[in-house]
Amino acid sequence: MSLRILSYNIMRTGAGREAAIAAIIKSCTPDLVILQEAMRPSVVQDLATRCGMEYWAASPGHSVAYVSRIEIASHAWRRVRFAKRAYLELMTRDGFKVYGVHLSAVHSNLTEQRRAYEVRALLSSIERHQQGFHFVTGDFNTLAPGERLDMGRLPPRIRAFAWITGKTIRWITIRLMLSAGYLDAFRTLHPEEEGATFPSWDPHVRLDYGFLPTPNTGQLKSCEVVRGLPQLRDASDHLPLLTELSM
Repeated sequence: MSLRILSYNIMRTGAGREAAIAAIIKSCTPDLVILQEAMRPSVVQDLATRCGMEYWAASPGHSVAYVSRIEIASHAWRRVRFAKRAYLELMTRDGFKVYGVHLSAVHSNLTEQRRAYEVRALLSSIERHQQGFHFVTGDFNTLAPGERLDMGRLPPRIRAFAWITGKTIRWITIRLMLSAGYLDAFRTLHPEEEGATFPSWDPHVRLDYGFLPTPNTGQLKSCEVVRGLPQLRDASDHLPLLTELSM
């Protein structure tokens, strides 16, 4: 048995782009979809209906939502103190837990420190609530160790902010995940590929990730950035990430 999990930032609620987003989701045949920037429940419900998925949940106060073809036994948005956004904790009927995250945006040393704080708090919370095999996925809005950001391709205002807050950015958030005993699913299977997920019309930076505990490496079957679909450019500014796990 396997579980196919799609992580997809649908950009500013996805309103008006439901048909394109649903077409992308259906083409990936996922069992579970973790959505970011999905603050409008009516859009999430529409996506669930279009994709033939019975289970869904969204909240106007939260960025992360889900749609699923498999039964979700429970879900909860968990607020981390001082974090900009809550993370979403899901548990399937079989007891498998998935954590959906959307960390703070903007590339700079200042915001990277905020993301590092959010990840430390997330890891502390997961440690209290979770043992065994689980999966953490979403838009981390940061780069992994060894990956480079082409500052010249950033919008001028963001480039200026990055310059003011320290020029070269010290990327630490993903390093914290790795140091906590997680493996980067995409990088584990594709050590030489770029794996860029943003922006969809000119992908040059990897912001979207999936992580699982290192002892469960053997249960990682695949992890791919979704490409080649005609709707991708217009549906969102992110490319989705599709991970398949052996259960």
